[in-house]
Amino acid sequence: MARRVKAVAVALAAGAAVTVPQPQARAAAPGDKDVTAVLFEWNYASVAKECKDTLGPAGYGYVQVSPPEEHIQGPQWWTSYQPVGYRIAGRLGDRDAFAAMTGACHAAGVKVVVDTVLNHMAAGAGTGTGGTAYTKYNYPGTYGDADFHTCRKPVGNYADRSDVQNCELVGLADLDTGSEHVRDREAQYLDDLLSLGADGFRIDAAKHMAADDLAAVKSRLSRPDVYWKQETIYGQGEAVQPEEYLRTGDAQEFRYAWDLKRVFQRERLAYLKNFGEGWAYMPGDKASVFVDNHDTERDGNTLTYKDGADYTLAHVFMLAWPYGSPDVHSGYEFTDRDAGPPGGGAVRACWQEGWKCQHKWPEIQSMVGFRNAVRGTAVGDWWDNGYQAIAFGRGDKGYVVVNHEAFAVNRTFKSSLPGGSYCDVQSGRRVTVGGDGTFTASVAPNAALALYAGARGCGA
Repeated sequence: MARRVKAVAVALAAGAAVTVPQPQARAAAPGDKDVTAVLFEWNYASVAKECKDTLGPAGYGYVQVSPPEEHIQGPQWWTSYQPVGYRIAGRLGDRDAFAAMTGACHAAGVKVVVDTVLNHMAAGAGTGTGGTAYTKYNYPGTYGDADFHTCRKPVGNYADRSDVQNCELVGLADLDTGSEHVRDREAQYLDDLLSLGADGFRIDAAKHMAADDLAAVKSRLSRPDVYWKQETIYGQGEAVQPEEYLRTGDAQEFRYAWDLKRVFQRERLAYLKNFGEGWAYMPGDKASVFVDNHDTERDGNTLTYKDGADYTLAHVFMLAWPYGSPDVHSGYEFTDRDAGPPGGGAVRACWQEGWKCQHKWPEIQSMVGFRNAVRGTAVGDWWDNGYQAIAFGRGDKGYVVVNHEAFAVNRTFKSSLPGGSYCDVQSGRRVTVGGDGTFTASVAPNAALALYAGARGCGA
């Protein structure tokens, strides 16, 4: 839940840091497969099926699921981000459904990251999705008034660290994460998810909690080295910066997505030659990156599924480029920014009933295998035309061309690939690479070409 989700504040009208030993930070997502499919607001039965049918076979290493805890009632997507307790009793499935999902994903070779809300509890009063009656600052069996910060007004000054981390994000009850009781209770919740098969956590609204507080929660876990990525929205001149959180785990690099939108829509792809740390981003081995997420696609700060080739080609670039660990957001169509998931999160089929299934778009899905094949190689053999066409290699393992021009690019490219026949996984056409690494190709306007060592033959 980003600070910019102001629509939530409208709906709400109808929640001292201690230095502790730091657990070892987990760098970029471990293993040979570091791409995460973020199945936003998919119910757990649908996630389980997608792990088996698509994510595992495509080579995705992780699936990220939306928050599982009991939350306020309502059809809007953001109700999932207003907890009323830590029972697994949300819109997307109960405890058994969650456990069945992690089991199915593990059987398909896919690890499970859980979007996790630790900063706050719900505002207002009512009955949660699991039947728990609550009022703001009183959540029976979980928290009472003393467990919340005494600053009970909305965050208003991002230049003031205390305001950002002790006051209320869009009016939500702000937990005192410096409290030992709160830390223990949050760790119990995360350990429960680990016991049900979770492999890692995406920490929502991390910048609204002191880095030491999050480290203290993580240190209490039965697996304190669990994969951990944190929502830390960069703001120039703000008191809280993403780099503070890197000693605990990864952090989401929002500038990456913002800049991709600007480059793909208003500037030149040729500028991407040193994209990443060369643009003063955080270290790539600690960065979680994305083209869009559920907040940014609604606030207009990044590309979205509505942007056509800009969006698709940005994903091709992200998955081919070595900086960070990439998330592929997969959500649903919306005109009302508050609209919740079609069918309550049940995905009967991709590209129907509003489900966009970006993780399954052929241009994007094919690049997951590319990324896995070139892991550990550096960028080389860069070429650009000075404008909107670029090409680069990944050692002797892969080569990609991204053509964002309005005309076809026809030329001979120089790669470091071994000679032989390859399949362009973007078009399905065969490409012959000479013994000197060169090949001649025509890349259509607003299209890409991608060759890699593991894709030598084109199937049906």
